[in-house]
Amino acid sequence: MRLYRTSIMKKIIVLTGAGISAESGLKTFRDSDGLWEGYNIEEVATPEAWRRNPALVQEFYNMRRKSVLEAKPNAAHYALAELGQQYDVTIITQNIDDLHERAGSENVIHLHGVITRSQSDKNPNLTYPIDGWELKMGELCELGSQLRAHVVWFGEAVPMIEEAARICMTADIFILIGSSLAVYPAAGLVNYVPRGVPKYIIDPKIPYLPSDNFIRIEEKATVGVPRLVNQLVNG
Repeated sequence: MRLYRTSIMKKIIVLTGAGISAESGLKTFRDSDGLWEGYNIEEVATPEAWRRNPALVQEFYNMRRKSVLEAKPNAAHYALAELGQQYDVTIITQNIDDLHERAGSENVIHLHGVITRSQSDKNPNLTYPIDGWELKMGELCELGSQLRAHVVWFGEAVPMIEEAARICMTADIFILIGSSLAVYPAAGLVNYVPRGVPKYIIDPKIPYLPSDNFIRIEEKATVGVPRLVNQLVNG
């Protein structure tokens, strides 16, 4: 296959899903033993759940945040950070963890928010860093409203989706990692990548793709991502 030399500084757009974080020990929504087991979505991940039982929702995300803080970036996260030293890389992630940033990646867009921050219940544009893993009931924003996890719930708009679509249109190379392409609108981002742009997909179980022009690397992220990065950097 033809690979681009790093000196050209091509724009690489990377879309990551739950599969890349699963290898750091963070369970995924769609796994049989996944993160949400024992909870209905309606109980912990909707605006209605927050209005009905905010303490339960807060505790649920506190536990998720604790798991995120205990997790460590894996070889795939570090390989993408290395790629960012040689190319103009933007990572668009569906994940709510901060493992990309902790590995050293600088340009990261979180489609669904990031669990290490809180947001105002009244104004979602007001966000704050969280010190530690616990966000308590009674902690208020500057407007006097309860703070909640900075996470996009089911039924809420995805505020960064238009910006992500615009960025995908600028790709010279596109890489999809660890996503089943089952969650919209994020799954639709592949449709904004220009025709003719090299597209790679890395996943141990390649999902159905609307386009057949992906270069398939049927490996888990910790194997496939370092391999591809090595090719792009040294090819």
